Amino acid sequence: MKLKALDRRKFRTRNKLKKVSNSDRFRLTISRSSKNISAQIIDDIKNITLASASSTQKEIKSLNKKNKTELSVAVAEKLAKNALEKKIKKIYFDRGFYSYHGRIKIFAETLRKNGMDF
Repeated sequence: MKLKALDRRKFRTRNKLKKVSNSDRFRLTISRSSKNISAQIIDDIKNITLASASSTQKEIKSLNKKNKTELSVAVAEKLAKNALEKKIKKIYFDRGFYSYHGRIKIFAETLRKNGMDF
């Protein structure tokens, strides 16, 4: 089975992160569509999700954000709050096949402002 270019890029970035991952850092994976954005912090050793946030959650939908960048900031703040409650500060940022630009970059910068270290 031949993989598409996007799948190859996703596997390449994800496998690089998994090789260097250890028990003191977790992987933050991000997913976006044309309207929504979601992210979760994953422990690759135990294969469990530790914290997650999405623009489809009721708390974030009720904020009535005007555009997608404001929505990305709100989701990042919610995820950082959830992670800090569980005492998670150090993570690896897995951007998948998305380039570090636009909403992905704003998401990462907002996480850094709210106390996440990557």
